[in-house]
Amino acid sequence: MALSGCGSGGSASSADTKAQGPIKVWFSNNEQELAWGKTVVAAWNSKHPDQKVTAQEIPSASSSEEAITAAITAGTSPCLVYNISSSSVPGWVRQGGLVDLSKISDGNSYIETRSGDASNSYKTNGDYYQLPWKSNPVMIIYNKAIFKKAGINPENPGMNTYKGFLAAAKKIVSSGASKSAIWPAPTNEFYQPWNDFYPLYLAETSGTPLIKDEKATFDSEAGRDVTQFWKSIYEDGLAPTEKAADDAMAQGTTAMQLAGPWAIASYKGKVDVGVMPVPTSTGKKSVYTFADSKNISMFTSCKAQGTAWNFLKFSTSEAQDAKFIEATGQIPMRKNATSNYASFVAKNPSYAPYVDQSARTGDVPSITNASEVWQKFRDLWSADVIFGKGSASTFVSDSATAVNSLVKKG
Repeated sequence: MALSGCGSGGSASSADTKAQGPIKVWFSNNEQELAWGKTVVAAWNSKHPDQKVTAQEIPSASSSEEAITAAITAGTSPCLVYNISSSSVPGWVRQGGLVDLSKISDGNSYIETRSGDASNSYKTNGDYYQLPWKSNPVMIIYNKAIFKKAGINPENPGMNTYKGFLAAAKKIVSSGASKSAIWPAPTNEFYQPWNDFYPLYLAETSGTPLIKDEKATFDSEAGRDVTQFWKSIYEDGLAPTEKAADDAMAQGTTAMQLAGPWAIASYKGKVDVGVMPVPTSTGKKSVYTFADSKNISMFTSCKAQGTAWNFLKFSTSEAQDAKFIEATGQIPMRKNATSNYASFVAKNPSYAPYVDQSARTGDVPSITNASEVWQKFRDLWSADVIFGKGSASTFVSDSATAVNSLVKKG
């Protein structure tokens, strides 16, 4: 997809939000998303030759966030980016890089009609600087063959409680069915808590975010219970403390992973997989989990914000969302997902647990110095939980104190 200029140094004035003309958009480098992106751009351009959209992948960098931050600083950001992590939005707002979508005449109404009450958690300073776009709810995906080998019923594993999960995990390893029961990444990147602690914490607390009202929420019984669960996983040798060199579940060196619906396609033809919710201490029936959402933001460097907003709505319409889930297996964040995507699930029943789960998710809290907060949390987690230097109570107390200090600083 060709690269085209959108201009730089623009503002979020009311005049800009009505201006029309050619625009530039960025998509992630996901192969299926890019293919969908090409079709939606082509469909728009065929009807709007004077408002041409051109697109490219997000430029290479150590992360998408780094590439976007650099573009904001240089005034070279596109009009729209379709790969926004909520954790980065407050910093970009402070940097002056994002358009306040709530200031567009139908901004709030469009976002809230599409996504319902769930959209409220994506506000920054009371307004929308991102449109909630797609969800990849984190669940437990598992290798049915390994479960059978370990003597665990793959259709009804009985692992919805911590006690049941740990008992089955020990059976997997002690039976020799697999080297490990589960293998979350033990590396130290700031976002790794989203793949171990946070999904289970959201489940245990029915969606309570890590930080609320500028204060850590996890210095609690729920926080200690989740932490102790993961400490037991590592202390009992049920998860490795080194990084996997390959796809461990496909290779049979682990039985389970925490993953979103994208994993279904990645294991097709390789592993017969099952999907179950993350466990809770009491085995809740309708658990929450981490949404792992990626959203869409408009950038103040855009000169044709009217076109950008209209294209954003076109690309997130009910028709395009139906095409998106078909192309990618990722779940657009619309109200009534189960009924909206019933035809997709009928053709792809392995996705049914994920579509159902998408109605019960939480995301990262909207704070300015999110990366710093999560990194401190991860540093302490690595030391105390993965490598066993502290107790669950010590970790929760120390990390809550550190997080509270950073939130106030931010």
